[in-house]
Amino acid sequence: MNAVTPIEGVKQSIAISPPDLRVLQMKIIGTAPLMVCKFATKAKNAMMEKQAAGSVAKKGSKRAAKDFDEAFQQARHISTEGWDGFAAGAIRNAMISACRLVGFKMTLAKLSVFVIADGFSADDGTPLIRIIGGEPERTDMPVRNATGVMDVRTRPMWREWAAVLNIRYDADQFSATDVMNLLARVGMQVGIGEGRPDSKQSAGMGFGTFEVERA
Repeated sequence: MNAVTPIEGVKQSIAISPPDLRVLQMKIIGTAPLMVCKFATKAKNAMMEKQAAGSVAKKGSKRAAKDFDEAFQQARHISTEGWDGFAAGAIRNAMISACRLVGFKMTLAKLSVFVIADGFSADDGTPLIRIIGGEPERTDMPVRNATGVMDVRTRPMWREWAAVLNIRYDADQFSATDVMNLLARVGMQVGIGEGRPDSKQSAGMGFGTFEVERA
C-alpha cells in the first residue's frame, strides 16, 4: 500500500484528539461477605491430562477422594507477594455491566474504563486487587451442577473486607463523578465474586456488595 503524503499548500485538519486517560483512587468497603473462587490448578491439570489421554482416559479411571482443605487453598488467588486478592477484571466487568442501568453503551465502556492491578497471581499471572481483611474462612456450600446433580463447593470467604481501587478512565467519556457513581451502582446492584446479585447463573445470594468512599 502506498503511503499518503500531505498536499503542499493544503491545510490538514486533525479530528482525533489525544487520549485523556486519568486515574481515580477509591476505597470500597464490603457490606456483605466476599466469596472468591479461582479455578483450581489441580483441576486444570487433571482436565489437561484427561484430554491428552484421549479415549483411553475413561477406561478403568477412578474418582479420587476430595480433599476439601486443598480445594479451599486452590480456590484462593495468591499473589507473587503472598497476599490474597480477587481478579481485577471483576471490577471492570461489573462496571461495564452496570452501564445497562444508566443507558451508557457497554461497548464504549469496554474502551473507557480500566482497573490497575495491585499485583499478579503467583501461579497463572492473573491481575489482582489486594483484599484488605485478613485470612479467609473456609465455606462448604451445596450447589447444583449443570447436570442437576447436587455437589459441595469449597471456597474462601471474607465476612469483613475492603480494597483500594485505582480506576483508569477516559475523561472524554466519563467524568470523575461518573466513575464514582458507576462504581457505587456496582457496589449496590451488581456486586463481585461468587453469589453476587448480577450472577450469570442465578439471582445471587447477596454476596460481594460494597460501598464506595474516596481514598
